[in-house]
Amino acid sequence: MTRLAIVTNEPPPYRIPVFNRVGRMPGITLQVIFCTRREPNRHWDLPPFEFDHCFLRERVSTVKGRYIHNNPDVVLALRRFAPDVIVNDGLNPTQLYAFGYAWMRGIPHVPLTDGTLQSESRLTRAHRMVRRIVYSRSAAFLSASMGGQHLFESYGVAPERCFKSYLCIDNEAYQRTPDSDSPRFDFIFCSRIVPEKGPMFALEVARATARRLNRKVRILFAGSGDDEARVREAAARMADTVDAHFHGFAMQKELPGLYRSARIFLFPTHADVWGVVTNEACAAGLPVIVSPHAGVAGELVINGENGFVCTLEADLWAEHAAALLSRQEMWENFSRRSVAIVKKYTFDNAAQGVVDACRCALASGEHGKISEAA
Repeated sequence: MTRLAIVTNEPPPYRIPVFNRVGRMPGITLQVIFCTRREPNRHWDLPPFEFDHCFLRERVSTVKGRYIHNNPDVVLALRRFAPDVIVNDGLNPTQLYAFGYAWMRGIPHVPLTDGTLQSESRLTRAHRMVRRIVYSRSAAFLSASMGGQHLFESYGVAPERCFKSYLCIDNEAYQRTPDSDSPRFDFIFCSRIVPEKGPMFALEVARATARRLNRKVRILFAGSGDDEARVREAAARMADTVDAHFHGFAMQKELPGLYRSARIFLFPTHADVWGVVTNEACAAGLPVIVSPHAGVAGELVINGENGFVCTLEADLWAEHAAALLSRQEMWENFSRRSVAIVKKYTFDNAAQGVVDACRCALASGEHGKISEAA
């Protein structure tokens, strides 16, 4: 029986079902060690925990808007559990303590990242040095995307040591059915309503599309955030061409119906290592227009197949949106491709990736010293 410890910041809803599946796999005894029960800016609905887990004594600070976890008691938790392999999903001080414990005890270590070359392009020399040290002493590697694998490879990690644990959702919960209501909105923007997610840009795209189609368009904003009042005011000024509806914060159970109420998903983010909202949109059969600053661009959203990857130019987005809204056959082809492409992004596949990486790490037989060239 392999004893697997996963050290992670908090319980995210898209990882809990993966942990549930890992915990049920034959030959695996799992414990997930959480730094905190919930970071202050999260309002997630959490599914049931069906795996062994523990919460560390909370010690979190904020640096430039990011939450930094510093839980020395992770060492005691690991000592109690006595794992055969340790997975860390970050490089907070807490995960570095866990890495140090693994290294000192000769326990295979597996880093898991959601990051990409783009998301880590501005790291300091010190941050890069920490990664080189950790990666050179890790036995296998897990990423949430091909972008994450390319990040590992940039540090000299061999591709055969890289495994995927995709960010995913319950695809079936979002599927359209024959009796689904017809979409009421042309667009949906589903995210926090903050500047870095681009809600004002989405509104500009809606207005530019209305001008191209010579009709009023409807856009649904699902989410809340600091920029909501400003977006509402701008929408009121565009009321002659854009009918904007603000749903507010959406509970998890509401999301499938919200996506199915629209025809196109707009994701004009300025920076996202992935974008699980795109999984939701694709599973609901929506074509997606996305900025190149999202990890899904080129992987889950393939330009010209199930959506478009576009620089943040409203007229360009409106050109593609108008084509999709005016050509039913084109929209249906893109819709089918979205559903087809998202099919491999499942909790089962994500869980299998975790287990495969851990088995690779254990099989290396070199106690984590397998990537010295990194």
